[in-house]
Amino acid sequence: MPCRAFIFINNDVVAIAKNLKPSPRGEYEITDVNKEYLRRGKLKVSILDRGTAWLDTGTFDSLMQASMFVQVIEQRQGIKIACIEEIPGEKGFITKEQLLVLAQPLLKSGYGQYLVNLVNA
Repeated sequence: MPCRAFIFINNDVVAIAKNLKPSPRGEYEITDVNKEYLRRGKLKVSILDRGTAWLDTGTFDSLMQASMFVQVIEQRQGIKIACIEEIPGEKGFITKEQLLVLAQPLLKSGYGQYLVNLVNA
């Protein structure tokens, strides 16, 4: 069974990252961030549901693959992945009217029209 764990990172990550040293590869490693959370006793791990996709974007190739994955899912399912305006609308944190205001500057794009369609659905 593949590992499906995910680590949620809070705002402490900024201070943690400022104190990191690059690895022998010359990169800042997320593992070092995780170790610091563990040292502080603040590492919390959640198991992801089946069907969740982890998209590593650390290289140009993996970024392109992740972009294509998102494009295919959005086009085939007709929904946006992690639409930052849709989520608070669904949760009742903003009204339909507020969602329309957020959509206005984006109306010339497919994204803006998607937001309008959410209100009219």
